Amino acid sequence: MTATDTEPVLVEDTLRSALSTRVRPARPSALSTSLSFAWRAMLKIKHVPMQLFDVTAFPIMFVLLYTYLFGGALAGSPRDYLQRLLPGILVMTVSWITMYTGQSLNQDIGKGVFDRFRSLPIWRPAVLVGMLLADAVRYTIAAVVVIGVGVALGFRPQGGPVGVVLAVALLLVFSFSLSWVWTALGLKLPTPDAVMQTSMTVLFPLTFASDVFVDPDTMPGWVQAFVEVNPVTHLASAARGLMHGTLEAGHVGWVLLWSAGLVAVFAPLTMRLYNAER
Repeated sequence: MTATDTEPVLVEDTLRSALSTRVRPARPSALSTSLSFAWRAMLKIKHVPMQLFDVTAFPIMFVLLYTYLFGGALAGSPRDYLQRLLPGILVMTVSWITMYTGQSLNQDIGKGVFDRFRSLPIWRPAVLVGMLLADAVRYTIAAVVVIGVGVALGFRPQGGPVGVVLAVALLLVFSFSLSWVWTALGLKLPTPDAVMQTSMTVLFPLTFASDVFVDPDTMPGWVQAFVEVNPVTHLASAARGLMHGTLEAGHVGWVLLWSAGLVAVFAPLTMRLYNAER
């Protein structure tokens, strides 16, 4: 077969007709991309409502169990103990929820969807930042549930609504920073169960070896030494001080310093693991 003079023209016309003649859309900004992935994560909660179980049922159980099991023995009455306990329970509950960030990320990676995300022409951290923003909504829901149950049981914050809002805001800052740790684990560990087991191994001593439940003055000296440098202790003390109007600025400073340190270390590490081939 011999090519005619008209064939190249026909081929060029066919190719041009298959191509879009519209102006190429602008590349999405980092903010809009992050919000899109945050919305994706929220839609997952919509389709799997059981994901809200850990931010509703668990906080209620924690408040009820610890208030009525230990209140009489430690403070003379559950109501008196609740005034000290509830800010600590709020910190413990939200801190534990942060581990699900890494677990959910690990599940998505196992399904292969993140290979597609890495190939998109978008701001690379947007996938992870979007997930963390969506998790911040879950943390807020858990905080509202804990405070609502506490108020129903007799919790009365002397710092008023402003103090409560500031305490929750500080908690969200720290939780967002802590989530980067579990995100890095989610990218590195082989299974979601491994992420959860590792996270709980870290969170148990951090939350229980703190001033969440009792005054550290009653603890042995070597335990007090750990409690005093524990970031959860500083966070619980700061939340308690904000809610009751007895804040010591040093606790807030330590929380912000810990938060900045966690992000500075684990955010770059997470992005390095995210960009690496799995």
